[in-house]
Amino acid sequence: MAPEHRNLQNIFFGLPKFSQLPNWNYLWRRNVMMGNCHTRLVTETERKVILKKIRQSMNKAITVEKLSALFKDGMTIMVGGFLANGTPERIMDELVKSGVKDLTLIANDTSYPDRGCGRLIANRQVKKLIVSHIGTNPMTGDQMNAGELEIEFSPQGTLAERVRAGGAGLGGVLTTTGLGTVIEEGKQKIEVDGQTFLLEKPIRADFAFLKGSIGDEFGNLVYKGTSQNFQPLMAMAADCVIAEVDELLPIGSIPMEQVHTSGIFVDYILL
Repeated sequence: MAPEHRNLQNIFFGLPKFSQLPNWNYLWRRNVMMGNCHTRLVTETERKVILKKIRQSMNKAITVEKLSALFKDGMTIMVGGFLANGTPERIMDELVKSGVKDLTLIANDTSYPDRGCGRLIANRQVKKLIVSHIGTNPMTGDQMNAGELEIEFSPQGTLAERVRAGGAGLGGVLTTTGLGTVIEEGKQKIEVDGQTFLLEKPIRADFAFLKGSIGDEFGNLVYKGTSQNFQPLMAMAADCVIAEVDELLPIGSIPMEQVHTSGIFVDYILL
C-alpha cells in the first residue's frame, strides 16, 4: 500500500489510545459485524480532516464567562464532595458572583460558611435544601429556624441511593432506614415478604457540579481519596454536568480501569 493512503478502518487509531473512549470497542465491533465498516482507501488529507472533526466534537472546554451564562434563578443543582473536600470551588465562586437565587441545592452537607456550597447558604441564594446533615454550618440552622430555608433531611446512604436511582431511571428505592422516625412522615410504605419498607423517590437536578482530581479532555474523571464522595452518582443524575479538575490531561492518558466517571456523562470542563 502506498504510504499516502491508509485503510479507513485505521483512521480513528491516529488518536492515542482512542479505543479507551467509552463503548468504542463495542461500537466498533458491532459495526464490523453489521457490515457497516467499509475498507476503502483514503488519502492522508482525508484522514487529517476526519481526525480534526473527531477532536472538535470532543471539545468540552468552557470558560467562566460561558459558565455564568448558564445559571438561572430557581435551578436545581447537585454539588459533589464532603465538607468541601472534593467540592468545585471555582464553580462555587461563579455561582456566588452571579447572585442567582431560589436555588434547590442537593448535597451531602452544607460545608462551612466560608467554603464549598456553604457559601451559597451564607449568601442566601438557596431556597430549598436536600441534605444529610447541616451541623458544620450554623447559618444553615439559623435560616431553617427562621423559616427562611426549606430543608429535606435524607440519611446519607438513602440520599446516595436516591441520586443513583435518578441517574439509573429507577422509580425509587426501598429502605428500612427512617422507619419510626420523622423521616417516614408523608412517605409511602411498601411491604415485601412481610417486611415494611419506606419508598424513597429518585432525585435529579438541572446541573451537577463536580471536582475531579484528574481529568482528560473528553471528561473522564478520577477522584482521589474521599473526594469521590457522591460525585460518580451525581454525574449520572443531572441534565448538565460540569466539572473542574486539578490536572487536565490529553485524551487517552488515563488508563480506562482507573476512570471513576466516564466522559460520556460530562458536558463541560471548566478551564
